Amino acid sequence: MEENILKLVKYVVETFAEKKDVIEYVPEEKENVIEICVYLDSGDMGKVIGKQGKIAKALRTLVGATTPRGAKRYTVEIKEKV
Repeated sequence: MEENILKLVKYVVETFAEKKDVIEYVPEEKENVIEICVYLDSGDMGKVIGKQGKIAKALRTLVGATTPRGAKRYTVEIKEKV
């Protein structure tokens, strides 16, 4: 299941990002939550997050909707690559 959700996150992020080769996806498991951290170049942050965070919110909604009931919860964090 984690592979499918990670593919969904990659598809959405890479649709908006320009520097696709520097993006890192790091899934971290914490208790009942799997957090997918997406590390982007600073120039792509605004494009992926969108105006007023609309793209990021839609991505989180998609991830929540594709997670089956009773499974671990998934969250998506978008961070700037240092």
